[in-house]
Amino acid sequence: MVKIFLVSVLIIAIAVALLSVRVILLKGGTMKSQHIKDNEYLKSKGIHCVLDQDREERSSRQSVTVE
Repeated sequence: MVKIFLVSVLIIAIAVALLSVRVILLKGGTMKSQHIKDNEYLKSKGIHCVLDQDREERSSRQSVTVE
């Protein structure tokens, strides 16, 4: 049981270390945004964040129903 716990903690520690390489090694380094709206490729394909899509849909429905 202890052996599995230690292996799990080691795997998590390695994952955190690899994810933070940019922050640790670069002066003023930051994590890149993982949000869809910040991805240029998805923007070029016309893919938006679900929150933005929902907002657009609600605004288009309100403009139709309000006369």
